[in-house]
Amino acid sequence: MLEITPDNALDYLRSTGRLGPGPARVEALGWGVSNVVLRVETPERHFVLKQSRPQLRTRDAWFSDLDRVYREQEVMQALRPLLPDGVVPEVLFADRANYVFAMSHAPPEALVWKETLLAGEVDLGLGEYAGTVLGRMHEATARRPDLVEPFRDHTVFVQLRVDPFYRRVQERCPDVAGAVEPLVDQLLSKREALCHGDYSPKNILWHDGGFTLVDYETAHLGDPTMDLGFFLSHLMLKAIKRAGERGRYFELTRAFWRGYRHEVAFRPLPELVERGIGHFGLCVLSRVDGTSPVDYLSEETQRRAARLLGRRVLLERPREWEAVLALAESLLRG
Repeated sequence: MLEITPDNALDYLRSTGRLGPGPARVEALGWGVSNVVLRVETPERHFVLKQSRPQLRTRDAWFSDLDRVYREQEVMQALRPLLPDGVVPEVLFADRANYVFAMSHAPPEALVWKETLLAGEVDLGLGEYAGTVLGRMHEATARRPDLVEPFRDHTVFVQLRVDPFYRRVQERCPDVAGAVEPLVDQLLSKREALCHGDYSPKNILWHDGGFTLVDYETAHLGDPTMDLGFFLSHLMLKAIKRAGERGRYFELTRAFWRGYRHEVAFRPLPELVERGIGHFGLCVLSRVDGTSPVDYLSEETQRRAARLLGRRVLLERPREWEAVLALAESLLRG
């Protein structure tokens, strides 16, 4: 495998006939810990190269199969016709021998939602649209199992989510290990719809036309309620970071649920909410004590609040989202 870098990417593209001899430049993008992601710019177009790496860039040792990049490419091609225009990038080419593919670039003015949320910018319309897109993803794939049947294998999801998030919390927080086990069982046994597995603000590039969603390597046919807990945990962690403005982030979670509930009918909504809340508790705790903790909870009081909230949700298992918000409010106020 040729490891592609900013220094050799143009030579690679030209030698394979995918780029002409004209002027071009390459820039590394910092979208995650598991891949090399490069932006290629020419006077005519911008596009993205993505190549998987076996060892992820985290504090703890973390490895995953290189061929997860194939799953990402295939999921994008399956989802693109199902979701609103511009949400899923277009796959431009794939080089399976080198575990790399190219995709269309988000509009140049697009911003990473994680960064604007951390800066205190809360857009309720964007939150509702995020719920709409995820709901449509879940509903469409639940109704068309033939489209996602090829994605039954859970290997990469186990490597990138179950082991470093769920099982690591069981190891490091034995007091909640019993409460986590049923969640793991659901992740490994349910085959209801496509679970994106990484639906979070860091993978949402928002712009005037809506947003572009990236990173599909953990997607699989499985338990879609993991996406609910995973996404909402990221909004809650921003609320913990900016506790003095937490009410706006709480409203953002409500906006997300408004968008989601209007799209889904494949399972009763109260059931999806309750199951999602369980994954939410785990994901909050894992982003403090798992393999890949968030980098912005810099104060111990913030990390303690996240730990308390994750534990309380896991052990008490509230059934309604408003109960989760009430619990978070009591912890952050105190």
